[in-house]
Amino acid sequence: MKGTKRWLAVSLIPVLAAGAFSGCSSGETKGSTDGGSSSGTVTLKMIESLTSPARTDVIKKMIASFESANPNIKVELISPPLESADNKISTMLAAKEALDVLEVRDVTVKQFVTNKWIADLTPYTSSWSNYKDLNANSLAMANYIDQKPYYIPYGLYQKMLFYRKDWFDQKGLTPPKTWEDLSKAAKTLTDPANNRFGYSFRGGSGADGYIVDLLRDYNGKNVNTDDAMFLKSGATIFSTPEAKQGMQLYVSLYKDGSPKDSVNWAFAEQVQGFVSGATGMLIQDPDTIDPVKQKLKEGTWATAPMPTGPSGASHYKVGAAGWGVTSYSKHPKEAWKLIEFISSPEQNAVFTKVAGVIPIHNSASVDKYFKEGAYKPYIDMANDTAHYIPYKPETDYKGFGEWRKIVQQDAQGVLLGQLTIDDALKKWDTYWVNEKKQGK
Repeated sequence: MKGTKRWLAVSLIPVLAAGAFSGCSSGETKGSTDGGSSSGTVTLKMIESLTSPARTDVIKKMIASFESANPNIKVELISPPLESADNKISTMLAAKEALDVLEVRDVTVKQFVTNKWIADLTPYTSSWSNYKDLNANSLAMANYIDQKPYYIPYGLYQKMLFYRKDWFDQKGLTPPKTWEDLSKAAKTLTDPANNRFGYSFRGGSGADGYIVDLLRDYNGKNVNTDDAMFLKSGATIFSTPEAKQGMQLYVSLYKDGSPKDSVNWAFAEQVQGFVSGATGMLIQDPDTIDPVKQKLKEGTWATAPMPTGPSGASHYKVGAAGWGVTSYSKHPKEAWKLIEFISSPEQNAVFTKVAGVIPIHNSASVDKYFKEGAYKPYIDMANDTAHYIPYKPETDYKGFGEWRKIVQQDAQGVLLGQLTIDDALKKWDTYWVNEKKQGK
């Protein structure tokens, strides 16, 4: 199957509503060149990407459980700093450094497969009893490239709005329903003299997703959801007057409602701005719920559905990350055994609740934790199909990796007055016209 129906016909929330959920920088050590020893013990090297202290800790505990059950296998976990992790993984893969199990993301899987760095897991999934128990979105993400499973997701992602309820109450504000509402609220909440700003802007690494989704929302239902850098007419999403309006709001949101240094903020800075009390709104994935819960008092914050564009449309994708095996691993069977273990319903239940991501198995027991409170916006968005529209991501285009760098740099240029909105949109339009010609 191709297109949105294969990807996102089942959003995260119907899975939640159906009870598909259960509870949901360190140094490296070098082992022997072949990952083995004279005693017959196999040593696997495993690297993660989306690192955080709590997540790394739970992975280590899962590894310890695996080693206890498999005394002939040892696992060395490599946990690079978050912002440089993907680059480190790519560098290791390109050099064919000793590595067996690696974190694969929806934004990196195309690169890894194209360069033949990771293995097709079909020989293993075909005999894995839990594979058929993966929910629809997990299967879709696993089989993203060539309809083959190159990684097993450990969880699913979808953005929503976090906001300071106490700040909103003080100003008599209600959660924003549109991007225009969000921009106005950010401006109202901003008080630079007291180091208080309305919005945790993301201008650094990862900014591309925020920009593109905003412009999709401004183009409304004209977006081709099966090829979402383009409209149903075939033109790019950057070629319209609505795209310019979206970029104007993007600039205003930064200048009038965000900290000035947020032009360089990435994930960690975004979240820190919110939990430290510097910003009043944040758009992020569910893995942010736990850090927010730990830092802010109950009742001072809440979550809401994503804002919509002028025509009432909000576009979303289901993101994923998980575990794959390098194509050159000398111990692929043992590497798969590790993935199979940490991807089991029992282990995934432990991981997802700590990591704050949405579990992957249909058989997970019903858990109100994932159906109420901070997770409730996912239910609301999924039930409102008239306004919340799933799309197939553009990650399978060959130029996607380069695009992420270009749009971030150009957007920073726009924010700093070094590039006009018209010039940026024209450049992006040309880029995607050429990408379309070259094919995927």
